Amino acid sequence: MAKTTKPVQYDFDAIIIGTGPGGEGAAMNLAKSGKRVAVIERYEKVGGGCTHWGTIPSKALRHSVSRFIEYKENPLFQMDDQSSNLTFPQILKHAAGVIRKQVQLRSSFYERNRVKVIAGIASFVDANHLRIQTPDAPDQVISAEHIVLATGSRPYRPNHVDFSHPRIFDSDTILSLQDDPRHIIIFGAGVIGCEYASIFRGLGVRVDLVNTRDRLLAFMDTEISDALSYHFWNSGVTIRHGEEFDHIEGCDDGVILHLQSGKKMKADCILFANGRTGNTDLLNLSAVGLVADRRGQLKVNENYQTEVPNIYAVGDVIGYPSLASAAYDQGRIAGNSIIHGHCDTRLIEDIPVGIYTIPEMSSVGKNEQELTAARIPYEVGRAQFKHLARAQIANTSVGSLKILFHRDTKEILGIHCFGERAAEIVHIGQAIMMQKNGGNTIEYFVHTTFNYPTMAEAYRVAAMNGLNRLF
Repeated sequence: MAKTTKPVQYDFDAIIIGTGPGGEGAAMNLAKSGKRVAVIERYEKVGGGCTHWGTIPSKALRHSVSRFIEYKENPLFQMDDQSSNLTFPQILKHAAGVIRKQVQLRSSFYERNRVKVIAGIASFVDANHLRIQTPDAPDQVISAEHIVLATGSRPYRPNHVDFSHPRIFDSDTILSLQDDPRHIIIFGAGVIGCEYASIFRGLGVRVDLVNTRDRLLAFMDTEISDALSYHFWNSGVTIRHGEEFDHIEGCDDGVILHLQSGKKMKADCILFANGRTGNTDLLNLSAVGLVADRRGQLKVNENYQTEVPNIYAVGDVIGYPSLASAAYDQGRIAGNSIIHGHCDTRLIEDIPVGIYTIPEMSSVGKNEQELTAARIPYEVGRAQFKHLARAQIANTSVGSLKILFHRDTKEILGIHCFGERAAEIVHIGQAIMMQKNGGNTIEYFVHTTFNYPTMAEAYRVAAMNGLNRLF
């Protein structure tokens, strides 16, 4: 008589390491399908880097500064005795309130869906077992059939930069800034660097923005990134392109940045914002045969499986697109793959990008450079915000909307927006771009009646402008 193999009993069906957007997406999807789920969080509260150091606090800071700028520029409030000062510590208080509300909300998700939250640092024992280390309790080992890595990323820190110096910050530690600097150097002009350049300049701080490339945000449409460059220049931000740092000298009264070109500059403090590293160094990946690349990132397949079939990875720890919005969807797709053994759902091809500078930038689809390189015959429709009644009412007339569409089929190929509420405005066009069977057409905006006055009306203006170019 043949022996029957007793199935292996695990503590959980799935364990997720990390409670950022990717971990939350996976945990919620798995829990709602009836799986026994646990999440491990090394920080004292859920939410991950997105909630505590990245997306939420930086956008909350940006919102406060943007409203302050609107207040100062509104003729109704331009009185002799108006307060013209707002400090970085003051706007941090608003960000702290937003973070607190986000943590409460996200904690309720885990409680309501009976997901066990375990505090501690996780590392692999083998492909199904994890060791959990906590500072005030003995180590414990827990097991699961599937494990999802959603450990996120942290700011890249070169070894020869002394980040313990009180005037040298990265994008995490800048949130502990207690002083009100008069002059800051920001090294790295990517998304994070540009967003913080907007924040500090909006507070009246002198900003030197050092860019390692030849233009700002080179992945964006050229006209849109040039608009940001001009806006920075016009507001007093000094931008230095094509520079690499040699070393940073910390002093009692400030910092000195030495560049490889021989230039040097001094400021009250420096924000080093040049790249990020995946949080894989504490996972003991060698125990399961996984190897992270030099940026701490892991390779996955279309279902977000690593080279070890029962181990998945989502979010910043796998690299591009490194967006909170995409990470949540990746977590859900990984969850579906665990539930069903496979998943036919994929991330959308055209993922929208929102950059929360002042003013905002946002895009979805192809840009002009990509369409030209692909030899696709396209036309451009433009709307200037200064011509819109709603923008005039709100005194937010800086910016524009650009629609790229195929000359022959009138199919929308890309949407690019610069100006206040750009990250919201772009989704109207995205909804039409996603339509099938002829529904994706720029003529939709001509035949649709928009509320008036609204910023959405920019689509009608841009559509008519573009269609008038055809012959």
